[in-house]
Amino acid sequence: MLRVVMGLAACLLTVAPASAAFETRAQSAWVADLTTGTVLLEKQSDVPLPPASMSKLMTLYMLFEALRDGRVTMETRFGVSDRAAAMGGSTMYLDQRDRPTVEELIQGIVVQSGNDSTVVVAEGLAGTEDAFARLMNDRAQELGLENSSFTNASGWPNPNHRMSMEDLGRLASLLITEFPEYYGYFAQQEFPFDGRAPQNRFNRNPLLGLGIGADGLKTGHTQEAGYGLVGSAQQGSRRIVFALSGMQSEQERSEEAERVVNWAFRQFVEKTVAEEGQRFGDVPVWMGQRPQVALVAPEAMTVLLPATQRDEPRAEIVYRSPIQAPIEAGEQIAELVIPREDMTEARLPLVAERAVPAGGFVPRIRSAAIILFDKALGEVQALR
Repeated sequence: MLRVVMGLAACLLTVAPASAAFETRAQSAWVADLTTGTVLLEKQSDVPLPPASMSKLMTLYMLFEALRDGRVTMETRFGVSDRAAAMGGSTMYLDQRDRPTVEELIQGIVVQSGNDSTVVVAEGLAGTEDAFARLMNDRAQELGLENSSFTNASGWPNPNHRMSMEDLGRLASLLITEFPEYYGYFAQQEFPFDGRAPQNRFNRNPLLGLGIGADGLKTGHTQEAGYGLVGSAQQGSRRIVFALSGMQSEQERSEEAERVVNWAFRQFVEKTVAEEGQRFGDVPVWMGQRPQVALVAPEAMTVLLPATQRDEPRAEIVYRSPIQAPIEAGEQIAELVIPREDMTEARLPLVAERAVPAGGFVPRIRSAAIILFDKALGEVQALR
């Protein structure tokens, strides 16, 4: 593995050590910058915990997939079983005579945190809630949510119903990026379904309407879980996603979530590393029709950096040398690695500017000669 150190004075302004560790009152926390894919904070983020209603995001994800696949539409109506109508906690106050549409159920889950709504969705998609929970577990594994296990669709307390804050944050990221056409429902602040339960028609997300760019996603609370929130906010070109759990009150949840948003946007800055097509030098090619190929940025590339350090960063180009032909144009053959103090290093792809086909007889002889020369030179130096 060859590393070439280079300065980035021309393309990066300043780098900072990650801001002083953010102290959160949450029992578990995960915060990420979705725009650059940078994890900003982890606190017991991989520990499976009772997620309460925050796990309704998995039910919504599977419902959105059913919409995308055409298995249901927004106008599809589901029946309400005795089991669904009997659900306690937060509900839409559905009864067995109702036939809510998928769109109404989405709003009932997001805004009213309806436990009855989730059971209706589960039974509508899988026949029974138990069958739906099995599908939830299978899909979670496929999505890489390794610290999640589901026993129901609503987050109703169960010792085997668990999610980590990292899994919740990554699931929220998928909801945002895969289903932008439905994401707007998470910012809806009121849903007075059929005029029922006026006291339960408001979204519990405390950040909506504060003017800080918050537009989702889901709160949760049980005695075991404490108060939690999976949230997202966008300011300018940046979007952050976070998951918090284990707070002691609604007020603490509200205060802590707002602190997280302000910290994430104020203590980190987005810097442009390269423009699309920018060249980063040539690298040697083994057994190719050309002896070298240029490394270029496949697209405009940015990194997220702490906001306070003034030292110029030193980046490295990392690749295996020599690179074996054939090489396709646009094929990733190297990485631009940018160390970040107290943060994981940023690793950005560099690709081949043009194709390099495998060489014929002459390039092979040339490559063999280079090897023999390097070997002979090494032996001569060893004798000195």
